[in-house]
Amino acid sequence: MPHISLEYSANLDQRADIQGLCEHLRAQAATIDAFPMPGLRVRAIRCDHYAIADGDPKHAFIDISVRLRGGRPDDVKRDAAERLFAAAKAFLEPVLTSSSLALSLEMRDIDPDLSPKTGTIRDHLGTV
Repeated sequence: MPHISLEYSANLDQRADIQGLCEHLRAQAATIDAFPMPGLRVRAIRCDHYAIADGDPKHAFIDISVRLRGGRPDDVKRDAAERLFAAAKAFLEPVLTSSSLALSLEMRDIDPDLSPKTGTIRDHLGTV
């Protein structure tokens, strides 16, 4: 863990490099000690249907959700949330200054007792 999901309005496709944002957030998350690199997942989900504010189609949004296995202290989570939000904001600065964009981030815990996991990514790290 963590899993970082971005939901974004489809009208951003011509204004923002969403794949670049995913990679930017992955790279930033990899610098956070509380986030083990093999567990990082960043994905973007394009929303084709949405309504924002007064309904003007110029408005756009990116909502970032960070889910992580429970057990980290609040100060560690707060620092991670601030760092990820700052990274997203910096990456999106050209869009934020030139158009209507709502950017948000929420971090929440996953109950480890209710979230079984398995995987082989660690077995394949460094092999391309």
